[in-house]
Amino acid sequence: MNPIVVLAIGGNSLTRPGEKGTFAEQQRNARVTCEGIADVLGMGYRVVLTHGNGPQVGNALLRGELAQPNLPPVRLDECDAETQGEIGYLLQQTLDNVLAERGMSVNVASVVTQVVVDPSDAAFMNPTKPIGPFYAIEEALERRRKLRWEMVEDAGRGWRRVVPSPKPLEIVEQEAIRACLGAGAVVIAAGGGGIPVVRRGKRIEGVEAVIDKDRVSALLARNLHAQVLAFSTGVDRVALHFGRPNQMPLERLTWAQAKSYLCAGEFPAGSMGPKIEAALEFLEEAVTWDGGQCRAMVTSPENLGAALRGEAGTEILPPIAAPSEQPAVA
Repeated sequence: MNPIVVLAIGGNSLTRPGEKGTFAEQQRNARVTCEGIADVLGMGYRVVLTHGNGPQVGNALLRGELAQPNLPPVRLDECDAETQGEIGYLLQQTLDNVLAERGMSVNVASVVTQVVVDPSDAAFMNPTKPIGPFYAIEEALERRRKLRWEMVEDAGRGWRRVVPSPKPLEIVEQEAIRACLGAGAVVIAAGGGGIPVVRRGKRIEGVEAVIDKDRVSALLARNLHAQVLAFSTGVDRVALHFGRPNQMPLERLTWAQAKSYLCAGEFPAGSMGPKIEAALEFLEEAVTWDGGQCRAMVTSPENLGAALRGEAGTEILPPIAAPSEQPAVA
């Protein structure tokens, strides 16, 4: 069987700064990513696509709050499901069109995905997941006062609402995803980190949270024994001292180097941190089934194919592969 790539794209890549987040804007932005996915398919990989929903789920929740009391309140897990379906449709249609233009006959299927979390997870008492648009501090304080939102400053880009983000434990539709992949389809799954649910006896019930899509992507990649976990984001390479005059883009990091920089705070929780953490988790487990051939990388949407060829992006090496104690600087 051809190797599997689990590709995680950010919700912010669909809604760019200064845009309203209309469907047409998001579809135009998605085309760049879908061109990259087509490149990856052309290289012989099987693809499972995950995506974030931070801006979109925040907007969906805000629409519900502003519509009261004229409409019934909307739960956060309902907003997760709504945006998962909407973004899945957007990506599915865009990728279908790109593949048709290239003469590639590949089916694309979206799987509405539930993800089990622990109802006792400490995240429910400590909201940390940024969602929705960025606000100036005056706007953020006003929303905190009027709507009782939890607000935090997000990686120097403005203030955002934060909600609980529990750890993903189990992907309910795992076997359905595997079946679609085995049938030759590109699978869009675990969108927005999946719809968070808890098990109560033989039943599952939704809970209000937003699971981090990078963490669930790593879980999905481990469950599928994928060969590659790739994160598509707004920059071509991971960098040390990001946004400062001494910024240093990196071509390659060993597992130990990436772990050290993460612990030192080089990769903020609101941006690159979850991607590096997820990559390390995937690589640490993946070496047990493929002998160190697994790969994890971060790059921009237009460079997905080049990153898989080793010509772009930042690659994080598995624990047993440590050719140098110095990071490879781009």
